[in-house]
Amino acid sequence: MRFLLALLMTVAAFAQQAAPPAKPPAKSPATPEAKAEEQAAAPAKADDQAKPAEAAPAADAKAASPAPSSEQWFTGSFDFGYRFVDDLRGSTSTYRSIVNLGEGPKLTGLEFTLTDPKHRLFDRIDARANAWGGDPYNTAHVQVFKRGLYDLTGDYRNIAYFNALPSFANPLAPRGFDERAFDVHRRSGLIDLELFPGKHILPYLVFERNSGYGHGVETWVQDSNDTFAVPMLLRDSTNNYRGGIRLEYNRWHVTLEEGGTTYKNDDQASANGVNFGDRTTPSLGGTLVLKTLTQNYGVRGSSMYSKVLATASPFSWLDVNGQFLYSQPKTDTRYFDIATGNFALLSALLLYSGQYDIGTGAASGNHRLANAGVEIRPFKRLRIIDSFSSNRYDQTGVGALTEQILLTPGSTFPALVSVLGTRQIVTNNREQVEAILDVTKRITLRGGYRHEWGDATVRAGVFDQSGPLGFGALKRNVGLAGATIRPWQKLSLNLDYEGASTDRNYFRTSLYNYQKVRARAKFQVASALWLQANFSLLDNQNPTAGVQNDFRSRDNSLAAFWTPNGGKRISVMAEYDRSTLYSHIDFLLLPFFVPTLSNYKENAHTATSMIDIVLPAVVGVAPKLSFGGSLFVSNGSRASRYYQPLGRLSLPLQKHVQWNTEWRWYGFGEQLYMYEGFRAHIFMTGLRLSK
Repeated sequence: MRFLLALLMTVAAFAQQAAPPAKPPAKSPATPEAKAEEQAAAPAKADDQAKPAEAAPAADAKAASPAPSSEQWFTGSFDFGYRFVDDLRGSTSTYRSIVNLGEGPKLTGLEFTLTDPKHRLFDRIDARANAWGGDPYNTAHVQVFKRGLYDLTGDYRNIAYFNALPSFANPLAPRGFDERAFDVHRRSGLIDLELFPGKHILPYLVFERNSGYGHGVETWVQDSNDTFAVPMLLRDSTNNYRGGIRLEYNRWHVTLEEGGTTYKNDDQASANGVNFGDRTTPSLGGTLVLKTLTQNYGVRGSSMYSKVLATASPFSWLDVNGQFLYSQPKTDTRYFDIATGNFALLSALLLYSGQYDIGTGAASGNHRLANAGVEIRPFKRLRIIDSFSSNRYDQTGVGALTEQILLTPGSTFPALVSVLGTRQIVTNNREQVEAILDVTKRITLRGGYRHEWGDATVRAGVFDQSGPLGFGALKRNVGLAGATIRPWQKLSLNLDYEGASTDRNYFRTSLYNYQKVRARAKFQVASALWLQANFSLLDNQNPTAGVQNDFRSRDNSLAAFWTPNGGKRISVMAEYDRSTLYSHIDFLLLPFFVPTLSNYKENAHTATSMIDIVLPAVVGVAPKLSFGGSLFVSNGSRASRYYQPLGRLSLPLQKHVQWNTEWRWYGFGEQLYMYEGFRAHIFMTGLRLSK
């Protein structure tokens, strides 16, 4: 009741402010915009057109139009309300991992524009904000502009990321304590200042910040013999500073930029109590247990870079572009942990009561990125596009890890010291040539070829059986083809094909020998009815011994849009999607490297529909009723069902005030992991104030 009273008071106050007061005739000269409108509405005589614009006296313009200028200095809208989460049943963690909408007052939308008719400090300010009040994703954006002097942009985004699905980490772990969980906030902000917009020389300065903080659960692994889930704290930040100058001319453009980046990451994990981990059987005749743990992990990084970018059109039939970036990143890493309990060292057939580890590392390198491209139009209907890119990382790093094992109070096992010092080099190169031919006004054909190659020498993983270094290479040839066909005005067809043959690749799960197909069709059945169909296919095989990766994904969809009379009274949108996914790959099961197969299958149906009905107008504004929703049903390795019906009503209370209300129902369930299902009703009601 208090909330409804507050809404009514706000409506009354806003309505009183929105009522236009009586204004006296304007005493100031007409604005240049008003003069331009009058001149466009009533063309001058030939002899008057020959006179300079300054000759038109302001007094005459004032006398001809005593009404004030219709330009508004403020326009915008303000959406706010209250959300109720009712009848939430099932897994709260799954609800927060998928939906995560909370209860309470919300600012769902804010958008306004300020203009200064006298153009003193600014010409225009545009601002907007969305989903404030505890929602998982909220944004704010402001742009301030003054013609010929500056263009200032500010942007802010906040993402609340919650993920606590125990079945993805270890379905057999004790309920209530997930192996992997995150409850973190990621914030990003940007300030971009450009001077003298619209001029030939444009200096600019940009500052960007991305940061995260929160807590969760991670695993502490003891000698690959047992895994213990422990709580952790997370905090990281990245700052990017850059500035430069742009030179803008009709036939060429050059950007010179200098910048730097700083990075900081601090993770902490701790435990105090009896934690038996994931192992359910004794090791070396003893039960493994973690009693206390303190773990700290910190990284500091920085980089300075220089970038040059240029584009040019020396001839009407030729465009060229190029970019070169050079940076020198550096990182320093510190790690420390101390743990007590009952542990096992399989390599020495030893049981012990505690350990501590101290690790340090430092790395520096050079990063070079170069891109170049050219577009040639030798004939009116033919375009040839050639592009080349080269990316090279050259890094030198050193590291040391000391592990001290505590046998009994006062006695230790000889310390295990590992020292690493490796130069790592990774190169990636790519060249692509493509031709686009307009055979007729209704048929366009595309064809091309792409070659990718590179090599890598990196530090191998702890369990890599190839030695301390890992070597990789990339060699791939790709064929490209496509067509756009418009048999008649109401029908358009698009087809894209990409087929590749690979000899060597960096990663087991990367694309190898693959085919990509994508087809799209759009057909206007009638003036108010559109149909759209999409088809996509990705088929990838890697026959390498020990990999045998077979991946296949299909997606078919059909959508219909019906808007009779331009959607004046009713509009309907409906879409159905059918998708299938299959994955098969060999891998080694730890700790004994047993060859094992990983298979995953999914067949899914997705449907979405929405019907909008515009009701008869009230106080000059028409109410709007919307209803529909979405569903997802799949079967296979992880069969699940997800339903989300909804209904909306927008009701005008007066010319500048609307009452909006919405209902949604969320329902999620899995056949195999039934404990992760949930359902909830969500109601949202509020007002939209506009001016």
